[in-house]
Amino acid sequence: MYKTILITGATSGFGKACAIKFAQNGWKLILTGRREDRLAKLYDELSQKTPVHTLSMDVRNRRDVFEKLLSIPDDFASIDVLVNNAGLALGLLPAHEADLDDWETMIDTNIKGLVYCTRTILPKMVERNRGLIINIGSIAGNWPYPGGNVYGATKAFVQQFSRNLRSDLLGKNIRVTNIEPGIAETEFSIVRYHGDEEEAKKVYQNTKALSAEDIADIIWWLANSPEHVNINQLEVMPTLQAWGPLNIFREVKL
Repeated sequence: MYKTILITGATSGFGKACAIKFAQNGWKLILTGRREDRLAKLYDELSQKTPVHTLSMDVRNRRDVFEKLLSIPDDFASIDVLVNNAGLALGLLPAHEADLDDWETMIDTNIKGLVYCTRTILPKMVERNRGLIINIGSIAGNWPYPGGNVYGATKAFVQQFSRNLRSDLLGKNIRVTNIEPGIAETEFSIVRYHGDEEEAKKVYQNTKALSAEDIADIIWWLANSPEHVNINQLEVMPTLQAWGPLNIFREVKL
């Protein structure tokens, strides 16, 4: 019997790696993304291995999310796992210089997109009394850094939303996990630097970051863990990343 996973933001990074991992293991896939050409390519690649249904949609658009997710064909509609992966960071400017458009895009994607997708899929999970929701947070939701301002705040929302979902779903056979990755080499930094690949490369220079496949392996493990086990929160960094000292500003006196 096929199990079904819905992955948002499936056209790159964690989402794409997750789609490939689950396809290799015979799960039915519902894949969403904004880039239709990438969705089509992914469909061509994976539908030879397992049933795949793609949805071109922007998670920031409430009407689009509800219409597309509620139009899923019956043979894909029994969703076992929802991976709320769609998200992004934009810019690293301090708060007093940051671009408000960047802030709004992060809020609309990382917060609103997350709640739109969850609110659409969750009622059917409750009805079936079965399911797993995996939210992709970030260590930025726990630990601040210069320029992280709104991005970190959106990921703190992901953490609290995940915890409160657990509270709301107490007594139901539905699990919720928030995965909080550290530095990972995907298209994340290219997006953050607005397409500047040279700047993005510097982020990963001379270090071994997490890969998209590392996170996909974790998601696979979570999806196949016993139903009575809930991993509430999982913070994961590469071995070569850790916490730094607290910053102290020292005024230079002339």
